[in-house]
Amino acid sequence: MSGKLIVFEGTDGSGKATQSKLLFERLQREGIDCRKLNFPRYGEKSAALVELYLGGAFGTHPSDVNAYAASTFYSVDRYASYKQDWGKYYEAGGLLIADRYTTSNAVHQAGKLPDGEREKYLDWLFGFEYGLLGLPEPSLVFYLDVPTELTEKMMREREQATNTKADIHEQDEAYLRACRENAKKVAERCSWQRIGCSKDGAMRTVEDIHEEIYRRVTELLKA
Repeated sequence: MSGKLIVFEGTDGSGKATQSKLLFERLQREGIDCRKLNFPRYGEKSAALVELYLGGAFGTHPSDVNAYAASTFYSVDRYASYKQDWGKYYEAGGLLIADRYTTSNAVHQAGKLPDGEREKYLDWLFGFEYGLLGLPEPSLVFYLDVPTELTEKMMREREQATNTKADIHEQDEAYLRACRENAKKVAERCSWQRIGCSKDGAMRTVEDIHEEIYRRVTELLKA
């Protein structure tokens, strides 16, 4: 028996943390047993290489670490979390809500590669994590699509409000644009559920986006 894994994906600043939290809390209020996951697991030993990479220890531009090497940093963290934390729960039929997953590598790391090399990389990535490592494939992936200029604006506001510094992904607008263009293609290839988070040049409300997501999730849970 296996469970269900619902993943929230999108470029930086698209609202993944907010929307995954809202869904998790709503399902809990309705008495549905579920657990929440967040990747990477900052502060855990298994995420040490991720933190070094994002902090610029291996180069100050995302392209300083090739897509395959960077992907393995994240893969190790996911594997450790599965073995240490949620694997048995999932295998017993549990429902999990994840903020990022293997899908993030498909968005961010494939975006580093020329168009002609991306399909090969995606085949490697999914074969490595879902096949060789034995991590479960998502039951449903929500791709939160936000124009890059809006995500840039929201990230800068978040930095000021929280007095934090953007990582090497978040600092690079050209890289974020490339990731968004790549994400559209990956979402189509993998049949992700696209959620358009903006309308007429402005963000939809958090509540409006949540209601659309919730409607789609209830369809999955009824299946």
